[in-house]
Amino acid sequence: MTDRWALAPAEDGGVDVAPLGPDGLPAGPVRRESDLAGAVRSRPEATRWVWRSTVEVYPRLLATGVRVERCYDIEDAETLLLGHEGRYGEPRSAAAALARLRGGPVPPDPPQRTAGPGAQSSLFETTGVRLPLEDLLAVYGDQQRRHEQTDRPGRMQLLTAAQSAGTLVAAEMNHAGLPWSGAVHRSLLHDLLGERYPGGGEPRRLAELTDEVSAAFGRRVRPDLPADVVKAFAQAGIKVKSTRRWEIQSVGHPAVEPLLQYKKLYRIWVAHGWSWLQDWVRDGRFRPEFLAGGTVTGRWVTNGGGALQIPKVLRRAVIADPGWRLVVADADQMEPRVLAAISRDPGLMEVAGRESDLYQSVSDRAFSGDREQAKLAVLGAVYGQTSGDGLKNLAALRRRFPKAVAYVDEAARAGEEGRLVRTWLGRTCPPAAGSDAEAAAEEAGIPLGAVGAEVTADASSDGRPGWTPGYASSDSRARGRFARNFVVQGSAADWALLLLAALRQACAGLKAELVFFQHDEVIVHCPAEEADAVVRAIRECADLAGRLTFGETPVRFPFSTAVVECYADAK
Repeated sequence: MTDRWALAPAEDGGVDVAPLGPDGLPAGPVRRESDLAGAVRSRPEATRWVWRSTVEVYPRLLATGVRVERCYDIEDAETLLLGHEGRYGEPRSAAAALARLRGGPVPPDPPQRTAGPGAQSSLFETTGVRLPLEDLLAVYGDQQRRHEQTDRPGRMQLLTAAQSAGTLVAAEMNHAGLPWSGAVHRSLLHDLLGERYPGGGEPRRLAELTDEVSAAFGRRVRPDLPADVVKAFAQAGIKVKSTRRWEIQSVGHPAVEPLLQYKKLYRIWVAHGWSWLQDWVRDGRFRPEFLAGGTVTGRWVTNGGGALQIPKVLRRAVIADPGWRLVVADADQMEPRVLAAISRDPGLMEVAGRESDLYQSVSDRAFSGDREQAKLAVLGAVYGQTSGDGLKNLAALRRRFPKAVAYVDEAARAGEEGRLVRTWLGRTCPPAAGSDAEAAAEEAGIPLGAVGAEVTADASSDGRPGWTPGYASSDSRARGRFARNFVVQGSAADWALLLLAALRQACAGLKAELVFFQHDEVIVHCPAEEADAVVRAIRECADLAGRLTFGETPVRFPFSTAVVECYADAK
C-alpha cells in the first residue's frame, strides 16, 4: 500500500485525492471525495500527504480532530528550490510554478494575509490560487527532478522534508495556543502602568513620567515623539541623533532616567497592553499565528500578536493548566556549536562535544581563561567583528580554530562577491542590496542603522554582542556580513526544524503539546506526570537532530530545561 497521497481541496467543498508511487507519479486515478477530514481519516496514519499549502489544509483538519503525521508542502518547497537556483524573490505559488513549467505568463503571488484581532477564522481561508490535482502533481513531479539536480540532493530533500514538518508544528501550535492568564496580565499592567484613563489616553504612570521628562527639560515634551525629544536635548546643548537607549543612556541629563522608564513602559502598553489582551487572548490561550521559516534564514515569525517578543515581565501571565506543567527548554550556546559542526574544525568540535561550558573551554584554549573575551571572540567571528580588539580576538581564535574562522570568512567573501551562500542543508542566502542590506542585517541580530557596526563589550539581553552605530561602506560589505552570519544562523534554523519534527513525533503518544518556539527555545505544555518523559525526549531529539542535520560529529546540542507552572520561573 502506498504511503503517499496527493490532496487538493475542490471548489465545491469536496477534495480530490490520488495515490502516489515511489517515483512520485500517480499510482491510481484521481478520486473526488465529499469530506476533507473523512478522506484523511480513511488513509493510514503514516501517510505522507502532498498538498499545495499546509496553511490551506491543516487548520481545517485540526478543527475536526484530525492529526497528520507527515506532509509535503509544495509552496514551501518551491521557495527553497527557487532560492537554491538563485531565483529568490520570484513568485513561489503553485500557480507560478506551474506557469514556469509550461512556459506561460507567471502570475504574481497573492498579497500576504495579515492576521488581525480575532483572526483565527482567517486560517481557514484560501491563501492562493487552487489548482486541479493533476496540475499540482505536475508541479510536484518537477520539484522532485529539481531536487535531484541540486549539488547535494540528499541534504536538499531533507531540508524540504524538515520545512514541511515545521509547517505541521506551526499549525498545531496555532491550534493549541499558549496558556495565558488574563487576570494575571491585567494585574501586571495595573502594577506597571497604573490606572487607565477614560478615552484611551495614556495610563497614569506614563502620564507621570511625561511630567517628569517635561520638568527636566523645562518645557512640555512628548516622550513618545522622538523628534520632540531630540529637539529638547538640542535645546539643552546635547546633540543626539535618536532616542535609542544605547545612545541616550550615557547622556548626563536628568531627563534620561524617566525617559528610559517611559520608553520601556510605553512599549508594553502599546504592544502588550489591555487592547492586546482583548485582541489576542481567548479561552485562556494566547493565539498568534506562527509561520515556520518565515525569514530568509529560516527563523520563525508570527503573523500578528508579537509572540516572539513577549516582555520578560509579562511571562508571569503564561501559566500551565491545573495539574499541567510547562517544560521550557533553551538550547545552550547553539550558534558556536553549529559553527563547529558545519566547519568540521577538529578543535572546536572537540570543545563542543564536552560536558563543560563551551565558552569556558574556548577561553582555556585561546584566551587564558577569560570567558567573556572568548565569548565575544566567537560571536564576533559569527557576526563580523572586523576592527579594534576584534582583530586581536579573531587572530587568537584563528590560531586555535582555523577551519571554523575560515568557514565564516569564506561565506563573507562569497557574499561580498555576489555568489550564492548556503546553509549546511542547502537553504540559500538571497541578495541584499540597497535597503535590503539593512533588513538582512536586522534579521542577523544587528539593529537597524548598525549595518557595518562594530562589536562592543556590552552583550545584549539575548547574549549576542552589543553594537555601536555605523554604516557599511558598501552594499557588498553589508551582504558579506549577513552571509557570514547566515551560514551559521540558517544552519541552526535547519537543525531546529529537525528537532521540532522529532519532538513532535516523540510527543505523539502523549497528551503533551508544543505551544511555543523561537529560534533556540521551545515550550511544551504537558500533564505533570509526563514532564520527565518530555525532558528526556527533548534531550534525545536534540541529539537526533544533530546527527540528521550534520552527520556523525562529536558536537553535542544540549538543552537547559526547566519544569515550571509559570513561564517566568524558568529564567
